[in-house]
Amino acid sequence: MKQQLEPLEILRTGLSSMHQMLDEAIGDMNLKQLNWQSSDGGITPFFSLWHYVRTEDNIINFVVQGKPTVWIEEEFNVQLGLHRTSQGTGMSADEAAQIVLKDLALWRKYQQGVWAASENYLRTISPTQFNSRKVTIKPLPEMSLWEGLFNICLSHGFRHVGEIEYARGLLGLGGLTI
Repeated sequence: MKQQLEPLEILRTGLSSMHQMLDEAIGDMNLKQLNWQSSDGGITPFFSLWHYVRTEDNIINFVVQGKPTVWIEEEFNVQLGLHRTSQGTGMSADEAAQIVLKDLALWRKYQQGVWAASENYLRTISPTQFNSRKVTIKPLPEMSLWEGLFNICLSHGFRHVGEIEYARGLLGLGGLTI
């Protein structure tokens, strides 16, 4: 009989898997491909990636732990020339189109910093907090820590993996092998 995973292990393995998929999804993409936008509209692969990584950074570091994000602490906003606090939620299509990546190596450094910060946090959290602790992730109403980490980080993140895979297909790069 297969052993059932505990909630903390679901988060750890799920986020690790998603991080690996996002790394792989952009691994062979260049700036032109990451900033590509379909003539039919929609968002760029980079916008989808930027939005998700910034969201995870905001939730795990700022909302949950009450500390500066990797984005702010290491001044990636300044180095990449992107908004200091925005992460895309509620942006218009025109605003989203302004999110352009100009330094892929620097972005990768930021992304890996967020992955490391999330993994460090998940090594220290007590699962007893999942239902007893409440968090507010704006613009959503208050929710349990579990709902925030599972729904907004993990489930939401896999959605963005799919968006990037779809863009890869349109660009002729193929999807990921799962």
